[in-house]
Amino acid sequence: MNTQSTRTIMLIVGLSFVASVAAQEKKIKRSDLPAAVEKTVAAQSVGATIKGFSKENEKGQTYYEAEMIVNGHSRDVLIDTNGAIVEVEEQVAMDALPADVKAGLQARAGQGKLVKVETITKKDKLVAYEAQVTKGGKKSEVQVGPDGKPLAHEE
Repeated sequence: MNTQSTRTIMLIVGLSFVASVAAQEKKIKRSDLPAAVEKTVAAQSVGATIKGFSKENEKGQTYYEAEMIVNGHSRDVLIDTNGAIVEVEEQVAMDALPADVKAGLQARAGQGKLVKVETITKKDKLVAYEAQVTKGGKKSEVQVGPDGKPLAHEE
């Protein structure tokens, strides 16, 4: 196969991937939220500044995400179609992290720099810490459990 054909195929595959990811998460307006989801958003966003909403399809299920700023940090709430909170990701200050969590995240990041850390809460229980990492101009994410140890699976 010649170089031009290879580039064309790579471009098509790349565009297909981007299109499939975009199809799974769609920005929507607050007015597009189902009533049960709107009720949960209203309760969760008291005192917050709402940044936006999206509708997501994951494993055949539909979810709605409300992105907001609370007391100067980000808070994203994932809600099912019945209005139940599925997951909350909330930004945590680096200096507020337990020492074992910070050490665990840095160990997972290796030489990378921890940029932003969030707690991941499911069913009102802290299940993980997730950090955005930059290394060599590239971004990635790492997770550890509430005890700072590696997780058996990503949350």
